[in-house]
Amino acid sequence: MKKSVMAAMMAAITVGAIGGGVATFNASQADTQLQIADGADAGETAPDTENTQKSSEEDSQEAERAVASADTEESITEVAASLPSGDIARTDLADVSKGDTIADIAENVMPAMVSITNTSVQEVQDWFRGGRMQYESRSAGTGVIMGENDSELLIVSNNHVVDGAAKLAVTFINETSVEGIVKGTDDDNDLAIVAVNLDDIDDDTLSQIRIASATDSDEVRVGEQVVAIGNALGYGQSVTTGIVSALGREVVVRNTYGISDYQELIQTDAAINAGNSGGALLNMNGEVIGINSVKASANGVEGMGYAIPTAKALPIIQRLMNREIREKVSDEDAPYIGITGENVDASVSQLYGLPVGVYLSDVSEGSPAEEAGLKSGMIMTAFDGEKIETMADLQEELEYYAAGETVDVTVQKADENGEIQEMVLPVTLGRRSDYIRSN
Repeated sequence: MKKSVMAAMMAAITVGAIGGGVATFNASQADTQLQIADGADAGETAPDTENTQKSSEEDSQEAERAVASADTEESITEVAASLPSGDIARTDLADVSKGDTIADIAENVMPAMVSITNTSVQEVQDWFRGGRMQYESRSAGTGVIMGENDSELLIVSNNHVVDGAAKLAVTFINETSVEGIVKGTDDDNDLAIVAVNLDDIDDDTLSQIRIASATDSDEVRVGEQVVAIGNALGYGQSVTTGIVSALGREVVVRNTYGISDYQELIQTDAAINAGNSGGALLNMNGEVIGINSVKASANGVEGMGYAIPTAKALPIIQRLMNREIREKVSDEDAPYIGITGENVDASVSQLYGLPVGVYLSDVSEGSPAEEAGLKSGMIMTAFDGEKIETMADLQEELEYYAAGETVDVTVQKADENGEIQEMVLPVTLGRRSDYIRSN
């Protein structure tokens, strides 16, 4: 039977770096403690968590694995080997063997680890002067160098590490920091790729960093010793060790964005603390077997951290690494799609059983949306493969697409039986200036 985590979960990321020390806050439910590294501004809302229990029969779990396997033409080992690489050396597996110490593994892999600082702009109520005020908030996480192409160094992290970033700073093993940009994210699986322009990295740093080697996590056994490396509490890279406590765990996390259901995770008792998110879980060959993501934090709970296994992560990583980084288009080329929408947030989704996304309240006559088959009453959930949860998400995506481009738009609607059906419709974007002139 699929194991389900009943302890409330937290994402292992520091938020709101304001002062020193480590603060803890008691959640309103389940006596769960949310750990905030370096203090938190009172205007920030810590993520909420809830106890959840889910279970299913082993045959269902095996069927899911079989379907996932059938959908992947390449083996995970082949995917790992095909991640983009160039002149930067990989972590040398010849230097590490089963008999080597944790210190040997750490020395070999540490050059492939980076610290990520996320600077975001938060908006809060100004109770004294009225209106809203903005302030900068910093959070810390970890990344693993896992590829490069002709112009970019490609770093794997968690989606929640980079979410909402106005600016990302990537710090390498020699304490050199450069700016990074988000190349792609998959928030359903809490994965992200951060790209750094190779021209921004000096020669000395390039000579010191390495690309981590990954392997198939399906070969991992319960009880096997593992090593976790990450930017714990934002202090820089630290090393912890433990064992694989369990495989195929399911974890349900509720935060300010809604509920996330992460499945097939590796459970470990290697210490995973705030800031470790996006770090590497390694086998005793020094190979990445998972990307550290969440931990249980409740009274009486110790040593329950979770990592996204490479068997699940690598195909997603490969897809995100191959994404094109877009630049904002000019006003002249600004696109027009022709819809009016309302946000379907997590609370509305739960109340009415609808998908989170943008409810199409109106589709303009003769617009690109209408010509593509979009209709009022549909809910848009993705634009060119990127999840859309709000009108702001859609507007932000449109800033990077020019008039005349054809984009796949994912929508959902209820059929005659009330069942939600998903469809993907290609939409050829119009020119915004033409629409303004015609109206």
